[in-house]
Amino acid sequence: MLELDQVCLSYQSRRQSFDHGSHHVLNRVSLQVYEGETLGIIGRNGVGKTTMLRLMAGILAPTSGSVRQHPGKSSALLTIGLGFRPDLSGRDNAMLAAMLQGATARQARSYLEEIKAFSELGDSFEERVKTYSAGMLARLGFTTALMTHVDVLLIDEVLSVGDTRFREKAQKAMIERITGDQTVVFVSHMEGQVRDICSRAVCIDAGSIVADGEPEAVLKTYRDLC
Repeated sequence: MLELDQVCLSYQSRRQSFDHGSHHVLNRVSLQVYEGETLGIIGRNGVGKTTMLRLMAGILAPTSGSVRQHPGKSSALLTIGLGFRPDLSGRDNAMLAAMLQGATARQARSYLEEIKAFSELGDSFEERVKTYSAGMLARLGFTTALMTHVDVLLIDEVLSVGDTRFREKAQKAMIERITGDQTVVFVSHMEGQVRDICSRAVCIDAGSIVADGEPEAVLKTYRDLC
């Protein structure tokens, strides 16, 4: 479904400690994502997990190497608050965010009442999001992202949103979504989520893949690095 082939991503730095002024975020990463699997990407903060998802989604372009998606297949990055504008209402932002994640205008409009109900925002759904608390914004972002229907779903740390009750509700909804033949790439630093949700895992450290395989074995490598 997706393949990263010798992907590197670097940027120029003013700090002299980096070789030749370049900081390597990802270094010669090769990875294949297979149809129907749920692949977990785990690693410490700042090692390149989110960067890898953004490369898969086409938001970033690699410095070298290639990212290939199977012809005719679609993918979308599910991340909190994609495209949100503080001056617009929750309803308007949900509409825009759904369209940014691949929905047509008609499809996005059909999702709005379901988004309002699941997010539990009530009348606040019609208010501008600049009045929202962080928890309210997270609930709106997660619920809107959950409406995306694509071949490859790229998930970035969204199951930690909201309070405990809503977090449990969100995780249950996500598990229901990714069962069956949905292909998922899931980034997390929470071992329990990777163990419970993923059929395969990779561990990233210092911009490279250091383990790939059965989740429990990969989690052991992750624990050794922490």
